[in-house]
Amino acid sequence: MSMSIEECAVARPGFPKPFPETPSNVTEQFKMSGKVTVVNGAADGIGLAVAEGIAEAGGHVALWYNSNDVAVQRAEELARAHSVKAKAYKVNVTDPEAVQRTVAAVVDDFGQLDVFVANAGTAISKPILEQTLDEYKFQMAVNVDGVVHCAKYAGEVFRRQGRGNLIITSSMSAHVVNVPVDQPVYNGTKAFVTQFGKCLAREWRDFARVNMVSPGFFDTKMGASDLCIHEAYRMAVLGRQGHTKEIKGLYLYLASDASTYTTGADMIVDGGYTLA
Repeated sequence: MSMSIEECAVARPGFPKPFPETPSNVTEQFKMSGKVTVVNGAADGIGLAVAEGIAEAGGHVALWYNSNDVAVQRAEELARAHSVKAKAYKVNVTDPEAVQRTVAAVVDDFGQLDVFVANAGTAISKPILEQTLDEYKFQMAVNVDGVVHCAKYAGEVFRRQGRGNLIITSSMSAHVVNVPVDQPVYNGTKAFVTQFGKCLAREWRDFARVNMVSPGFFDTKMGASDLCIHEAYRMAVLGRQGHTKEIKGLYLYLASDASTYTTGADMIVDGGYTLA
């Protein structure tokens, strides 16, 4: 039931909450010095670009990967290039015990956990009548269970610290039905994590912020396939796929003190694809 004007006019204990003690200079707000960020799915693609952006802003970064051992080399390169601490961890996000152990290992190695970027994902672009149940379960395990596992164990650290920041990589596919290739399971997994993240933004309101980034087609191995590349060009207002350098600034914004009044947001970065 809606409150009356008179009821709304009554002051409530504890409000308004104080402004954060963050820099007023915008370039200072974007600096990540002294902060520790985990990025999973960080061996290549958007995940690697996010890790680069954090390191370029002076932040320490833990690169999580599942099978692509190049992440170890990438971590070493980031550490050398930006004089930050960077380390790679091999972890399967579908395994909750492995996620719990690796979150604890990051805290032991770095001393804290400020930001967790739940970016790992997979796509099997098939209609449901052509997709096996094992393929369905695999996508659910990575895209849904993996995010839940990471949120649960990173969230425990955030609550214990009294601060934290979760960023979930969703997709424009949470908002549209992709054409001409049917992929209802993938789209459904992304719709789940978007709503899940919004719910966490409220649940964790006293100690952490939670936001989502919903990329469109980017020029990565998970970008537009040969079956839909030309439709991707046509549908995007900008007439192309995105380059990963064009999205890492958004993740940096969400990870940094520049976004201290941003929570529960779902930011679509798709070259205008979903405008149609």
